[in-house]
Amino acid sequence: MKSLFDQPTRAEIITRIGSLPEDSVALWGKMTLYQMLAHCILWEEMLLGKKEYRQSLLGRLFGKMALKAMLKDEPIKPNLPTVPSFRTGGSGDVAAAKANWIALLGEHASRVPSGFHHPFFGQLTAEQAGRIAYKHTDHHLRQFNG
Repeated sequence: MKSLFDQPTRAEIITRIGSLPEDSVALWGKMTLYQMLAHCILWEEMLLGKKEYRQSLLGRLFGKMALKAMLKDEPIKPNLPTVPSFRTGGSGDVAAAKANWIALLGEHASRVPSGFHHPFFGQLTAEQAGRIAYKHTDHHLRQFNG
């Protein structure tokens, strides 16, 4: 399975982000393109250790079980609920948000991959983190046909 910590995979993702037209409309869900970019920026900041979130009660109860399903080598299904901490709204500069997300992805090149604490799944190893990060990113790019 692909990992966001692998350079060729990151390069593929960066190309996909860059090719998203500014007028892209979601194939599913309620987010606009800008809201999806803002959501993914928050997720990337968590992955890089720039922001931390507490694990929810539901996550403590069901996170590990859900993690097993999430780590399967298949795309994330459309319309799964968003962790409340990552819900975004409003509008903004799509080009600037794309550039911000790409810059955050570029930071992985100079870092040793590490795990992190996800607000639903709990503590993830570096391998799990890289795989989940790729799946999350791929899910949202597919949401906007990217």
